[in-house]
Amino acid sequence: MLDPCEFSNQQLRDLVPYEPGKPIEDVARELGINPDDIIKLASNENPLGPSPKAVEVMKSIANQVNMYPDGGGWKLRNAIAEKFSLSMDNVILGNGSNEIIEFIGHAFLSPGDQIIAAEHAFVVYKLMATLFGAETIEIPDPGLVHDLDSMADAVTERTKEIFIANPNNPTGTLVTQEQIDRFMDRVPDRVIVVFDEAYYEFLDTPPDTLKYVREGRNVVVMRTFSKIQGLAGLRIGYGLAPSGLASVLQKTRQPFNANHLAQEAALAALADEEHQFETKRITDNGRQFLQQSFDKMGLEYIPSYANFVLVKVGDGDAVFDALLRKGVIVRAMRGYKLPEWVRISVGRKEENQRCVELLKEVVLS
Repeated sequence: MLDPCEFSNQQLRDLVPYEPGKPIEDVARELGINPDDIIKLASNENPLGPSPKAVEVMKSIANQVNMYPDGGGWKLRNAIAEKFSLSMDNVILGNGSNEIIEFIGHAFLSPGDQIIAAEHAFVVYKLMATLFGAETIEIPDPGLVHDLDSMADAVTERTKEIFIANPNNPTGTLVTQEQIDRFMDRVPDRVIVVFDEAYYEFLDTPPDTLKYVREGRNVVVMRTFSKIQGLAGLRIGYGLAPSGLASVLQKTRQPFNANHLAQEAALAALADEEHQFETKRITDNGRQFLQQSFDKMGLEYIPSYANFVLVKVGDGDAVFDALLRKGVIVRAMRGYKLPEWVRISVGRKEENQRCVELLKEVVLS
């Protein structure tokens, strides 16, 4: 029988799929460990769990899932628009903010085009560009911080999109308002600039990228309910863009891409400021604890603005495996061309403490 790989699209043949953090259930099954004895600090998830208000809403509407959701997401889009003083026409919903990346690719990428991203940025930018036959120009990021001047220098006639993750995943680094403004002054208007702000709510003083949306620039600001609202399992995110650009992206969206439970839970979570505040408080404290612990252990790390810390441990794969066997799931970074590093998400206090103690056993013994 003919191997489908032999007649699949050329760009798929060498594509390595995205590898998410290892689920607790898989580890428990593979190693024969009680799932209750495993902690997952691999996927930058909310250690508090989902917004309690979102949970109550989902319980109350569970008997409605025989009906299709609101395909236009009217209530949620309006709530998001009101929160950021925009119009509903500026908001597009995605099945996670990752889907917004796909919308932008459908709308603007063709074979032979180019996108620009930092060398150590979220790998999905490159994966998605490859699916559309586009080339990714990876710009070195000294100190693992986006070099926006060099990214602007790299723009050519083939450049269609530029991705800026701020704070960046997996490095946790941040570019400033001044750097962003200088960059935007140089970027041609024909290039779509995408600000990926999945960790926006963890910043004390976030840069203002929405001003470019209000000015009508060809900018998409992506945000998510997966992180501070704790709804990662529902896959719900959104993009904010000028109405003309947003209307183009709406044409690429599958009908009913945001399900009913996700829309209603996100609506409740958006208004649950108490849960967001507590999540940020725990994150700030936990991040400080991890970084201070790495200082004491003599481990190099990247000071983070997000809900995770990137730390240099020598052999990232070996440390990942050793911690896994002790019931702690972190994230090895070889796939990001950082084989000596692991990324550790901030968990609850007791989870952070356990992770640090076991890390000491692994790297200092």
